[in-house]
Amino acid sequence: MPNERLVPTPHGDARIVARRAKRPVATLILTHGAGGGIEAPDLVRLARTLPQQDISVTLVEMPWRVSGRPVAPAGTILDECYRAALDTMRMRTPLVVGGRSAGARSAARVARSAGARGLLALAFPLHPPGRPEKSRLDELQGARVRALVVQGEHDAFGRPDEFPGDVELTAVPFADHAFTVPKRAPVSQDEALDVILEATLEWIVRDVVGNRTS
Repeated sequence: MPNERLVPTPHGDARIVARRAKRPVATLILTHGAGGGIEAPDLVRLARTLPQQDISVTLVEMPWRVSGRPVAPAGTILDECYRAALDTMRMRTPLVVGGRSAGARSAARVARSAGARGLLALAFPLHPPGRPEKSRLDELQGARVRALVVQGEHDAFGRPDEFPGDVELTAVPFADHAFTVPKRAPVSQDEALDVILEATLEWIVRDVVGNRTS
């Protein structure tokens, strides 16, 4: 069963939902995007399954969602809340921070200062839809930790082929920004989520747990 509690931040209480592995080798902390919460299917799949593979997972619901406000605040506020939530947690295993969409941007900005060894960027919003000139690549590269981007093949905020070749990236076939696949696609929704899960697990084991001294 998950452990839930409210933790203070400078902008109200955040809610954390933690699922601890029996013998954890790493800890993954994820937050949500601007248009949804920690009930996003990709976050739920990771949180429910990775603890069975020795990776503890904590989901962070930001204060604006906890209080029922419909609009996300500015990115600086997201970062302050994420840092405050992270400061309440004690990790004895390598830490990976991450999130989906706006949460991935925030995780990239706080990763280094949080002492993270890795960054998991789910549906990273490389640019606003239709505005590739408004690139946010500098945020991703500025994390300065090992990073894995998991991106829908048809993500309007940045398709996989729009990222530089030196970015480690897993493409989710036929998926959009929410990792939703069309019903007519040859890949089912469960199979799309499996791609996310398997890529995340393999990367954490190989590049985070397997490279503790580098």
